[in-house]
Amino acid sequence: MKWGRIILFVSVCSFSSYYIYEPLPEQMEQKWKLMLTNCFFRTLSHVADFSELVGLQDYMGVMYLITAIEKIVPLSDEHVQVIEEKFDGVDVLLYQPQQETVSSDLRRAVVYLHGGGWCLGSARMSPYDLLARKIVKELNAVVLSVEYRLAPPHHFPVPYEDVYRVVKYFLQKDILTQYSVNPGRIAVSGDSAGGNLAAAVTQQLLDDPQQKVHFTAQGLLYPVMQALDLNTPSYQQNQDMPLLPRTLMVRFWSEYFTSDKKLFKAMMANAHNSPESSSLLKFVNWSAFLPEKYHQQYNYSAPVTMHGESEAIQKDGHWHSFADARASPLLVPDSALIALPKTYVLTCEFDVLRDDGIMYVTRLRAAGVDVTHEHYETGFHGAMMFTVWPTDFLIAHLMTDKFVAWLQVNL
Repeated sequence: MKWGRIILFVSVCSFSSYYIYEPLPEQMEQKWKLMLTNCFFRTLSHVADFSELVGLQDYMGVMYLITAIEKIVPLSDEHVQVIEEKFDGVDVLLYQPQQETVSSDLRRAVVYLHGGGWCLGSARMSPYDLLARKIVKELNAVVLSVEYRLAPPHHFPVPYEDVYRVVKYFLQKDILTQYSVNPGRIAVSGDSAGGNLAAAVTQQLLDDPQQKVHFTAQGLLYPVMQALDLNTPSYQQNQDMPLLPRTLMVRFWSEYFTSDKKLFKAMMANAHNSPESSSLLKFVNWSAFLPEKYHQQYNYSAPVTMHGESEAIQKDGHWHSFADARASPLLVPDSALIALPKTYVLTCEFDVLRDDGIMYVTRLRAAGVDVTHEHYETGFHGAMMFTVWPTDFLIAHLMTDKFVAWLQVNL
């Protein structure tokens, strides 16, 4: 009996070690903490797959547990006043410095859009709350954090339209006056899917003839920029990296557009482009827009073009949404980039989205935009949001400090 327990204990420990351990690149820091963190994400993903398979709950419904665990009730403190509002029907959190004395000075402002693949995440998660408070205290700024609706069930363009409505509402001169915001010192920022929304909204505002106030700066943190080519070198190199493997990113993309699983399968095969969307592949030709060192052993080959009208396309118009610049901001022509504001782009080496951000940097610079590109050779996707114990990483605090320092100088 004693030997049986010993064998069982050793077996459990061996299986646990095998399941937790992942071979990670040598240069990555705090590897064991990252492995343990990813073990939770991977386990939850397996549970989500099983739940969807047996019909208990859809995949994203289970994965939302990640958001629920981190959710808090943002409260005012001695330095920061937090107000919950609705701007044009959309929930927002407004962070402002506590007023000790009446001042006529106008403040800077940052509109922040959370990440989570358009399907997960919340402005009320503790890492976003901490970031907002840091910006308020160090910049004496107003932070507007947007709680846009998520997919599913709110597929594209609903999340984008929620953000656009909030931005349009906030940038009215009387609203800016109400919150003591300087109309010439407003930035928009977001991480991952939030970076996608930030880039798209900034572009679309410039095309709005009624819009008088525009952003002074944009901060795009490992942003998602295009859905046409899901097999760039970074998608290939980092397809099994922690936290955002290629399979999960492709699932986020497909769920953003439709619940039809046929699109997910087509995107996994990188065979989802139609003849119409294929004409836009010139804007994501990584052979032209990526520095040579990122090409590695990969050769550029255009994604497969799907010919003919399939039954799924006929039934679901969302299939072609990935060619919409509001979903894929990298697809706008060069002329649409020229007037964009100062831009900060953060990319991570071990991230499937690395090349999206770098290609945007290349195109922005070619268009004459003032761009600061911060590339982290040891970084992984989502790193900046890991600032809360027990999943706090040194690189997260470094990223946060550098980004806030950039805002301090450029906003």
